[in-house]
Amino acid sequence: MLTALEQYDPQIYELVRQEGARQSACVRLIPSENYVSRAVMQASGSCLTNKYSEGYPGKRYYEGQQVTDLIEVVAQQRARKVFKAEHANVQPYSGSVANLAAYLALAQPGDTIMGLALPHGGHLTHGWKVSVTGKIFKSMQYGVSPSTGRFDYDQIRDLAKKNRPTIIISGCTAYPREIDFDIFGQIAKEVGAYHVSDIAHISGLVVAGIHKSPVPYADIVSTTTHKTLRGPRGGMLLCKAEYAEKVDKSVFPGLQGGPHMHTVTAIAVALAEADTPEFGEYARQIVKNSKAMAEKLLECGFNLVSGGTDNHLILIDLRNKNIPGKKFAKALDRARIVANYNTVPNDPAPPANPSGLRLGTPAITTRGMKEDQARQIASLIASVADNIDKESAIEQVAKEALLLCSQFPVPDHFIIPNKENRIIS
Repeated sequence: MLTALEQYDPQIYELVRQEGARQSACVRLIPSENYVSRAVMQASGSCLTNKYSEGYPGKRYYEGQQVTDLIEVVAQQRARKVFKAEHANVQPYSGSVANLAAYLALAQPGDTIMGLALPHGGHLTHGWKVSVTGKIFKSMQYGVSPSTGRFDYDQIRDLAKKNRPTIIISGCTAYPREIDFDIFGQIAKEVGAYHVSDIAHISGLVVAGIHKSPVPYADIVSTTTHKTLRGPRGGMLLCKAEYAEKVDKSVFPGLQGGPHMHTVTAIAVALAEADTPEFGEYARQIVKNSKAMAEKLLECGFNLVSGGTDNHLILIDLRNKNIPGKKFAKALDRARIVANYNTVPNDPAPPANPSGLRLGTPAITTRGMKEDQARQIASLIASVADNIDKESAIEQVAKEALLLCSQFPVPDHFIIPNKENRIIS
């Protein structure tokens, strides 16, 4: 029988089918991408997409919220439980919106915010000049040490004392090492600043207890709900109870109208999945795979920013290979290995064609790959680098990547929480 989509819009159906085939038949190494479970997918595509729920549970501006109120309350409860937070807002449309909402809850336009510079691994919304966060606020950036590729906390402290920002942002989008959120919290207190932590990339590792949580040390914690958390594309804010009202007002009516209730529903499902022993095993394997891949890349002569990784992410500095990042990423894509070109600290090349390549292991780990496969993928990456201008060699790598993918098919469903996991009081 034809599906409704196939019958009504065969062109879009075919494009969706092709995208599904592409995701299945390539090694996906973009750190922010993953595969969601069938349960999360079903919730995201459910009848909740039909409902408008402007406001918060018990305080909506439209009627007919008897069920949506319960769903959002469940999502809030589950978020508070897995992150051990006093308050959770699950409505932000994205991590970018969540970050801006966090800043506006604590600061006024024109105040100074201090975040990690984009070329050093920060995010656009950490105050970079082309982002609205760099236009609304006066922005100061800190970087990583040129010699180690890691945070120099003394240098960050000195910069904070000199500039006295209203908000100090911890967190990153391309920093492969564990972050000491405690020290960031201490620096913020020393200069009378608020501490906002963005854990979009590592939230799944935080939930699993593999990486230190910023919740005890930050005034507000921001995160996306996909990446290592393996939920739908959305955002979330966690905070101390004293900031709950400011955070909620900053999200709505400050930045958004009605929340996307189908996404909130899928977030609730993903949080239930994250509250299982299986998810903890998965998160631990992400880091094992990342470390194994990094070690093999080093053996193959690649320079890694900071010399390795503590999390799901690897950042390669390609300057010793004399290969532009964009050219390498496109060659890998032809070889069925999907990564993204990325700036590296103190990169002399422009952002549109930088000197780095960013890799991540969440998606391959979801497929069941382990250390041996991570090392194999590193060897395939090295083969592409060694034969960057030989299309026949790249085609051979593509065949090997396809064979690997066939051995580890995308799982139809990988966590089924039991009743105890699903019902959170």
